[in-house]
Amino acid sequence: MGDQKESLRKITTTLALKNEEITNFICCQKQSLENLEVNSSRVQEDLETEFSSLHSVLDDIKDSMVTRIKQERASRTYELQSQLSACSKALESSEELLEVANQTLCSSEADDFTQAAKDIKDSVTMAPAFRLSLKAKATDSMSHMMVDFTQEREMLQAIKFLPVPATPEILVSECQVCDNTVTVQWALPEPDSKIDHYDLEHRRTNYEGPPRGREDYPWMVVEGICETEYTLTGLRFDTHYMTFRVKACNKAVAGEFSELVTLETHAFLFKLDAGSAHQNLKVEDLSVEWDSCGGKVVQDIRKDKNRTNQSPMHSPARTAMNSPKRVPSARVGRDRFTAESYTVLGDTFIDAGQQYWEVRFDKESKAFAVGLALRNLGRFDQLGKSNASWCIHLNNWLQQSLTAKHNNKARTLDCPIPDRIGVYCNYEEGALSFYNARTKTLMHTFRTKFTQPVIPAFSVWNGCFSVQTGLQVPSAVQSSQRKNSGTSSSNTSLT
Repeated sequence: MGDQKESLRKITTTLALKNEEITNFICCQKQSLENLEVNSSRVQEDLETEFSSLHSVLDDIKDSMVTRIKQERASRTYELQSQLSACSKALESSEELLEVANQTLCSSEADDFTQAAKDIKDSVTMAPAFRLSLKAKATDSMSHMMVDFTQEREMLQAIKFLPVPATPEILVSECQVCDNTVTVQWALPEPDSKIDHYDLEHRRTNYEGPPRGREDYPWMVVEGICETEYTLTGLRFDTHYMTFRVKACNKAVAGEFSELVTLETHAFLFKLDAGSAHQNLKVEDLSVEWDSCGGKVVQDIRKDKNRTNQSPMHSPARTAMNSPKRVPSARVGRDRFTAESYTVLGDTFIDAGQQYWEVRFDKESKAFAVGLALRNLGRFDQLGKSNASWCIHLNNWLQQSLTAKHNNKARTLDCPIPDRIGVYCNYEEGALSFYNARTKTLMHTFRTKFTQPVIPAFSVWNGCFSVQTGLQVPSAVQSSQRKNSGTSSSNTSLT
């Protein structure tokens, strides 16, 4: 009995789900019928509007051509009537002169005849009939205003519904990803003169394969592209890939989207590890500010936590941001660096490839340093003061100077102090270079051999700085590295 009830319950559940599915389908079909009615009425209204517009154009052309015919007829009528009037007057004058001549011929008196003949001769010489041109000033032909609508009639007969544009294809081999820009190119299967524009959509993703049911990032839309390529600029690559699709549009309708194309956007992405920071450094995402009261605040918070027997791991002063790629270090407390080592590390190690990032700093800081460090950098070590770190150091205490430091050795750099420094690391070649991020001018290069992973390192005293990650190695930097790869470094004493 129990098995039968369970079996019937399952059948009932299945039937109920099927009924719900059918109900949803019916609702969709009803909605489709309503949409069909609305859409068909809309396109019919659009069609009638277009034909009305076409009729209006034809009527305007007809009125213009009729007006030209009337003007031509009026002009020729005036010419012909003027010539006809002149000829009628000349003919009337000639007939009167002819009648006088005939009467003179009938005269019998010699003296009268001689004088009359002389007068008639003078009158004939001056007669208007002899000054007239008997060539018509205007023709009665209007054939030059005849029209032939054969071609236009064929064009009108060729009017049909505008076809849906073909689906473009993104040309992967022509797409480029460099200098934090992406250039996408595409083509249609065959030329289409009716294409008005293209719409391009792109989305960030960390997955190379086909799109998942639920993506982390929305589609971004670029509309009204007139060419078959487009370049996205000013990008920050905080994902491993970008997915693209494009569709063609004419005046009436848009076509289908192209097949999705995923392009790799390799860039070095990291965050600042607040858990590694000196307690006088206030870390917020990718920016750091010196806080002279930071140590005292942390000590007070720890005392409060100890009094309440709560774990210091949950202290509000601790805002550790662990790397998504790396296992956090075993030394994760806010006392990772102490004393005068006002240091904070990145959260991602470098163990291969070429990486690049930039840091903007306050040139009024009393001291600032940027570079690389090994994971075993001592908690009391200042950047550049041991063989476990390499850096460029700004000293603003007595007089402003910029130096390259490693293993407690320093070399003063003879170059302007920029407000933004680009850092380039080629792990395999053991190259660490610093650039003026604005001009891409090389400031200094360390050449060494990295025997273990390194990590971005920063230090600041009485100042602030911010880091920009997710950047590709700029073309200018790559070119500079190729140019200088075969030359010996001038800083071997620091390596």
